Amino acid sequence: MYQTNYQEQALAGATGVELVIALYDGTIRHLYRAMQCCVEDDVHGRRIAVKKAVDIVMYLQARLRPDVGGEPAVALGEFYAAMFTMILEASHFASAEQFQEVILCVRNVRDAWTIAAHDPEAGRVLPRELRTREERFAAVDAATLMNKAPEERVSARWSA
Repeated sequence: MYQTNYQEQALAGATGVELVIALYDGTIRHLYRAMQCCVEDDVHGRRIAVKKAVDIVMYLQARLRPDVGGEPAVALGEFYAAMFTMILEASHFASAEQFQEVILCVRNVRDAWTIAAHDPEAGRVLPRELRTREERFAAVDAATLMNKAPEERVSARWSA
């Protein structure tokens, strides 16, 4: 109970990129659970863990915007498709080793997102539903400001 409230509070103040990282963390957590279920020969538990991991991967893939993100978005789409296939194969063969391979791949991309979290430009390519309320308003303000004439932009930055 306390941990769930703590997690909700931590995510409430997260940026869009931090939310993506949290989704990767969730995928990794469910993959570890699936791996543990392979070792314990728990077919039902493995299926539940795999379904949750696959749901997150599909969610991330469904939110990609190649028209905005360009080649990186296309590459991520291919990555998600590969992870989807690898997760299902690992589950089919009940292979802890294959789950470990998927975990390493997901962790590698998660670490890249962690680096991107320090780049303010990274948040601008996130889909609207993955942005925080503050990030959405900042994007609208920036777009509005860019549509103004240069002399209006200067006066718009200053307020009393």
